[in-house]
Amino acid sequence: MSESDLTQAELFDVFSNARRRHAVQYLKRTGGTCDLAPLVEQVAAWENDTDPDDVTRTQRRRVYISLYQTHLPMLEDHGIVDWDPDGHRIELLPSEERFDPYLDRHLEDQRPWQYLYGGVTVVGVIAVVPSILAVGPLTTAAAPLVALGLCLVVLGLAAVQHVSRRSDLRRSIGLAGR
Repeated sequence: MSESDLTQAELFDVFSNARRRHAVQYLKRTGGTCDLAPLVEQVAAWENDTDPDDVTRTQRRRVYISLYQTHLPMLEDHGIVDWDPDGHRIELLPSEERFDPYLDRHLEDQRPWQYLYGGVTVVGVIAVVPSILAVGPLTTAAAPLVALGLCLVVLGLAAVQHVSRRSDLRRSIGLAGR
């Protein structure tokens, strides 16, 4: 079964398990291919909310067995990965962007966008209040320019955030490796 043959219900079924979601998420981070050992370490770390270096042998073994026997074969059966059990090599097949809605967003590198938007709001309030009161160099005539400038800053931040979350856009403008 190829990836294009999967229905939405089948995708929900495949990605209903956290280990399968974690495996695909890790493959996306590593450029689409990896060996089984680092995948096992990272999935165990995510599941136990710890650093990969701090994963115990028992935690690693649990993840290894389930990935090897159940999850990677299922992902391969659905045409999502190419899994070589003898060589312990996994490759994410093309069109991985289709899986983005099913993956765990909290595992991605989080940027503190709320602080940037909050900062722009504070600067806007600090700039607009004196213009309303006609205090200092800002007058009511300058208020529209200040508001326009702040709107453009917020628009720019929103565009940067949007591009940073879409891997297809990052690749098309040459930012995929960053």
